[in-house]
Amino acid sequence: MKVFVTGGTGFIGAHLVQLLLQQGYAVKALVRPSSNLDNLRGLEVEIVKGDLNDLEWQHMKDCQYLFHVAAHYSLWQSDRQLLYQNNVLGTRNVLAAARKAGIERTVYTSSVAAIGAGAFGQIVDETHQSPLEKLVGDYKKSKFLAEREAMQAVATGQDVVVVNPSSPIGSLDIKPTPTGDIILRFLRRQMPFYLDTGLNFIAVQDVAWGHLLALQKGKSGDRYILGHQNLTLKQLLDQLAQITGLTAPQRTVPAWLPLGVAWVDEKILAPLGKPPSVPLDGVRMAKQPMYYDASKAVRELGLPQSSLNVALKEAVDWFVSEGYVNPYGELKIKN
Repeated sequence: MKVFVTGGTGFIGAHLVQLLLQQGYAVKALVRPSSNLDNLRGLEVEIVKGDLNDLEWQHMKDCQYLFHVAAHYSLWQSDRQLLYQNNVLGTRNVLAAARKAGIERTVYTSSVAAIGAGAFGQIVDETHQSPLEKLVGDYKKSKFLAEREAMQAVATGQDVVVVNPSSPIGSLDIKPTPTGDIILRFLRRQMPFYLDTGLNFIAVQDVAWGHLLALQKGKSGDRYILGHQNLTLKQLLDQLAQITGLTAPQRTVPAWLPLGVAWVDEKILAPLGKPPSVPLDGVRMAKQPMYYDASKAVRELGLPQSSLNVALKEAVDWFVSEGYVNPYGELKIKN
């Protein structure tokens, strides 16, 4: 069977492409002309160059299935227009092309960001939905609206399964993602303090399997959280300390301090031409733990729950081997 994949050069997408090839699927991947193709190098993938907003249905006509993984990720408020253009209108265009091409089933990659968060520290599942106005930042809002596009496609007769990954960890985090950025900041000794927050984490290979299992077993119109373990940020940093031999930060920082820095960065310095370093929406999100229950995907799809410690070690090894961080003499990764 042949599948069409958007976002195949990215973190989740590249792992999905590798898995599909291993499982005997033929893969056609949409890539932007400016995309970094390192994650697809050496793979037998048919490349289609284009954009989510100009993708034509003819590119999909020889494929049976679609994985729409691509999205624009940014927490910068200046990227508001790009977020809605790519995530909402781009998803609308891709789903319309899939309908014309006769795609039998689509797996749409949403995010737990679209679900929102519960009360402080509350664990929520797929039945939870924060109102649009309560979602922090335009990235979360754009993913909520993009998921609505997927559900509207279902209402018109398309077979679409939605998956909502939490925070994946592992190799090939080429950009990197916010979770990868946490790992990099730790390795670069750029995290003397930490915020008292928490996230749900999952090995990126399990996320890839979750996509394939959603294709095979998911119910059209349903959404499935692809997650594993809820950890405080301190617990994650302590695991990184055990893996690397580096010291984890021991002190928390009050949320008002990074909020103030981020506000000055985005509202005052950025308009004057200085690249901002801390996204205001990112700090606002981090003020509240975002914990999720992935038992539906485990129960109905058979979502794997691999070791996060192994995934963290793979991420560290990859960042070091790819030159994202110098292998400090004190960095002694345990085998």
